[in-house]
Amino acid sequence: MIDSQLLAILACPETRQPLQSAEPALLAAVNEAIAAGRATNRAGQLIREPVEELLVRQDGAVAYPVREEIPVLLIDEGIPLEGLAAKPKP
Repeated sequence: MIDSQLLAILACPETRQPLQSAEPALLAAVNEAIAAGRATNRAGQLIREPVEELLVRQDGAVAYPVREEIPVLLIDEGIPLEGLAAKPKP
């Protein structure tokens, strides 16, 4: 899990919106979409491996994966959430 002090300073690399940890239900829904072959990143590449954690942009439109406890804050690695799962509450 991402340290709360680190999370407080992280932001979306594209919009600079704050990020928050995804709720367990959102994480489960995204991993279900990945398993079903319905999840792609912003670069259009199919995501093949489940994610251990997600950091969700404040507007709920994009999430960034956390791999081996390291946030992957690259625009192309962002996962568009529309159609994959319900957006988190602001």
